[in-house]
Amino acid sequence: MAGAQPAGAENAFAAELFQPLPARYDLLAELLSFGQNRRWRLELVRHITAARPHRVLDVATGTAGVAIEIASRSQAGVTGVDISESMLQRGRERVHASGLDSRITLETGRAEALRFADSSFDAVSFTYLLRYVADPTATIKELARVLRPGGVMASLDFFAPPHVIWRTAWRVYTRVALPAMGFALGGGAWWRVGTFLGPNIEGHYSRWSLERITDAWREAGLEDVHAQPMSLGGGVVMWGMKRRA
Repeated sequence: MAGAQPAGAENAFAAELFQPLPARYDLLAELLSFGQNRRWRLELVRHITAARPHRVLDVATGTAGVAIEIASRSQAGVTGVDISESMLQRGRERVHASGLDSRITLETGRAEALRFADSSFDAVSFTYLLRYVADPTATIKELARVLRPGGVMASLDFFAPPHVIWRTAWRVYTRVALPAMGFALGGGAWWRVGTFLGPNIEGHYSRWSLERITDAWREAGLEDVHAQPMSLGGGVVMWGMKRRA
């Protein structure tokens, strides 16, 4: 596990934040994003499956939404990793319901300290991850370590709209409407997520601009790195290919 980092406060916070969410996570994620979450995920999946991988690692897999889409749209075997056992348990139920038990394996693990050997996977995906790790640069290097040369890496995260009009509307939604809707639909746990999310996203990009994250991908050995803002800048999908030796 080259460059592995010890577990820290960010990991503990993420695990505690997501622990009560799995039962309604997939439904509310779609409702509260007005269906954009699935649209963003499918864009990520498109870049992974276009490479026709045999082995895929899906990091921060949560309830296995991306893993299921990849397996459904390709012949790949998928290993999903997440720090939240409660999210993984819900993911296993969804994998079984999808009839993909033989193609998808889910296990507890940390993005900063993957148990896999170098170049183990043809493709690596990760979603909503970098805001919950202490060192995004080191984490990206660890993800790239297990990707074979010539393999594809793709990611998805929330973003803050760059245009002032859409940024203002986004702030109103994330600071006022999202917490209220989260509480109405999911109770206190979803209210907490709603109040946390907007400030967390803006704080992250104030420290880690998209340009800085792109540079971190390149420093980790990725080339042809692209970042595509989605839905007026509410989300961003990134992808690139690991340099061949």
